[in-house]
Amino acid sequence: MTAIIILVVVIILIIWAISLYNRLVKLRNNRENAFADIDVQLKQRHDLVPQLVETVKGYAAHEKETFEKVVAARNNAVSAKSIDDKIVAENALSSALAGLKVTLEAYPELKANQNFMQLQEEVADLENKLSAVRRYFNSATKELNNAVQVFPSNIIAGMCGFHKEMMFDLGEQRANYEEAPQIKF
Repeated sequence: MTAIIILVVVIILIIWAISLYNRLVKLRNNRENAFADIDVQLKQRHDLVPQLVETVKGYAAHEKETFEKVVAARNNAVSAKSIDDKIVAENALSSALAGLKVTLEAYPELKANQNFMQLQEEVADLENKLSAVRRYFNSATKELNNAVQVFPSNIIAGMCGFHKEMMFDLGEQRANYEEAPQIKF
């Protein structure tokens, strides 16, 4: 009788461990799927950036350094391989694009150009879509990180090589967004 009870307990523990492992795998796959959605938006962004830079270059030839930073950041973002590398590279590209935006404010005649206006609207739309998929990615990452860190699933996570994953945050740009925006008329 004791052997049967021990066997039942062992079987229950095995089923429980398998269940926890399967949940961790699903959460990891959900996070990777969320990043795949980000990748789609980033590809569109990477395709639009050179068009935007070329359109603006005609108006602001002396702002070469700003354009070179944007192009270099875009190229780094395109060549990043791992999710963590892509997060770092995309934060750098976002920072470079913010510098381009500041440069553009000095060219009111550019703001009236139809090609530029269309590209700017497309970039703004893409940035909004990126924001949405980043939020979803961070939600999936948080769910995975919670499962990896809380008891008892942390035991299975540790044994099977699951670890806390990096969020897609603002990085160095956070300071820029913590200040209230300045509105000028």
